[in-house]
Amino acid sequence: MVGSSVAGTIAVGALVVSIVMVSTAPQEEPPPTGTDLSASYDEGLAARPNAVEIDIADHPLYDAPAPGTVDCDTPALDIGSDESWQEFATTTGECLDTLWAPVMDDLGLSSRSPEITVTRESPDTGEEEGYTLAYYESDWNRITVVLPNVRQLSAQIPVDERENVWIALMGHEYGHHVQFATGILNVSHDMRWNAGSEEDELDTLRRTELQAECMAGIGLRGITGGDEDALETVNANFNGGGDLDTHGSASNRAFWLEQGWSEETVDGCNTYGAAPGEVT
Repeated sequence: MVGSSVAGTIAVGALVVSIVMVSTAPQEEPPPTGTDLSASYDEGLAARPNAVEIDIADHPLYDAPAPGTVDCDTPALDIGSDESWQEFATTTGECLDTLWAPVMDDLGLSSRSPEITVTRESPDTGEEEGYTLAYYESDWNRITVVLPNVRQLSAQIPVDERENVWIALMGHEYGHHVQFATGILNVSHDMRWNAGSEEDELDTLRRTELQAECMAGIGLRGITGGDEDALETVNANFNGGGDLDTHGSASNRAFWLEQGWSEETVDGCNTYGAAPGEVT
């Protein structure tokens, strides 16, 4: 019995050694086949590409025809339900994707759809001019609706006018996404960062926000089918109040919303080339 066990151990040991020897034995390199492409390699391919120069006052976006209308069946909105806000915002965002797709195609851009979220947490610190209804984050390509704030404003809006107001809000935030996809938003951020004064920084910020408001007009018209009552409703609820250093005067906000609503090309939203008086 003992002899048999020892013999078995030796056999197993031999097997292990055999496996190690086989697995570590050097393999003969196969002879090269095919064509040697090294002679055709261009060293210039290793160089970094030149940076793209973007002129936000003379951008190809402005030559594009303004988007038309889309068939958008937005769900009924229950302002007390988080899930209803999420569904409404998501559906509206999908409709805006469809609306702006021809412009992106015309520019040869492939843009990932923004994520749509809602939150119960307000980003406001209490030092702002107003309160935040929604915001766009370019780093995450995300639009977030701030539920406590939109509920607060909803309580002051007639029930039959709320849908158009919130479509315009989504159109404004989606406008920031269009700015990001076309490179305009990054240049705007750089201009603000390098501004020589607070006045110059605010001027750039207003041009950015008023352009998004103009794009809200494009989105509102596209989703509502051009119902003039929708434009009047949004201007009355969003742009009939006070002036804002960051978003422009009430009259200029109304002007740019109407520009997006009425102009035939996106050039109607060229706030960066506008006269100073139109972006105060």
